[in-house]
Amino acid sequence: MHGSRLWTKNFIAICFSSFFIYITVYMLNTTLPTFVKEVLHGNQQQMGLVITLWSVGVIAFRLFSGRWIEMIGLKKTAIISFLLFFLAVAIYLGAYGILFLLIVRLIHGGSFAVAATATSTLAADLIPDSQKGEGIGYFSMFMSIAMVIGPAIGAYVIHGYDNSQALFIVSLILSGLSLICLVFVRHSQQTSVRLITNEKKSWRNLIERKVLPISFVGFLLSFSYSSLTSFIFSYTMEMNLSRFSGLFFVIFALIIIVSRPLVGIALDKWREHFIVYPGTIIFVIGVILLSKSETGFLLLLSAAIIGFGYGALFPCFQLLAIQAVALERRNIAISTFFLFFDLGFGIGSFVLGWIASKTSYQSMYLVAAIAGLACSAVYFAVHHPFLKRDK
Repeated sequence: MHGSRLWTKNFIAICFSSFFIYITVYMLNTTLPTFVKEVLHGNQQQMGLVITLWSVGVIAFRLFSGRWIEMIGLKKTAIISFLLFFLAVAIYLGAYGILFLLIVRLIHGGSFAVAATATSTLAADLIPDSQKGEGIGYFSMFMSIAMVIGPAIGAYVIHGYDNSQALFIVSLILSGLSLICLVFVRHSQQTSVRLITNEKKSWRNLIERKVLPISFVGFLLSFSYSSLTSFIFSYTMEMNLSRFSGLFFVIFALIIIVSRPLVGIALDKWREHFIVYPGTIIFVIGVILLSKSETGFLLLLSAAIIGFGYGALFPCFQLLAIQAVALERRNIAISTFFLFFDLGFGIGSFVLGWIASKTSYQSMYLVAAIAGLACSAVYFAVHHPFLKRDK
């Protein structure tokens, strides 16, 4: 914990560093499939591989990111991963072949996984203990703003300029800004680095067992959430509501932006189950409403309801993962939590896509709602024993 104030120069710098790197990610992930099709003349499978290999890189490197932070140091690991992220974006400028682009995507996803783990750990270290919930709420709010701005910038650049390189130039500028903001963060390394010279190699150095229960709850939330980002465009096209698909994500993100600071303050004042159970119910209601949406109004209403529920649940689960361990294991805890969250997103996209292909999008969203509801059941089974022990 660094001081007693939340809004320090360091905290603001790490928030903007995360903000710029997430804008870059959302911008590229939404536009690169179009780049593959229009510029590289790729097929549907190659368009999908652009996202799949990114996800493979994220999951593979996420597993080791906490360990690397211990070995190298938090700030150094952050700088190295941000530099690799910046270099990967620079290499895109010469990506004129599918195979070359896919290799770069794998490296780019890996560098992002380490960078995201490092910035989340830095932010957690910089937030006063008395304002952990509020601080994490604000920090994650910057990611939500990037969720809206990133795709919008990407769509404007890729459709507004004939030169395809403009997309990568803008990405390079944004990733450079994220690196510059990170450089200005001052952090005491001894709070996050342990002596590990004589430590035996084991899975405990890669996975934090104490956060496995809440990480599995996060896995279920991500599994359900993947139905939105992966299939909402196809779903709205099938329902003749495609003109509302962009606005769906704008409303979804705006509700998260508005609600997260309030959720963070509530987390600092009340026990977490006062957030988790109502948040889960709201999230599930929103997903069920989405499965029944036949008009633009209902579609956008479901976006607002889902955004409010998801905006409450995600920072709450992340905070519980941080609070479950001692300070020196925080980086491993964050790495473990996000590893399961990434796995939930990847597995959810595959499984729910298979369900949609065999049944319908409506049935798929009902399954996603069941997975969301399972969050409460698993949370009750794995977390309430800890609440009773603390009394």
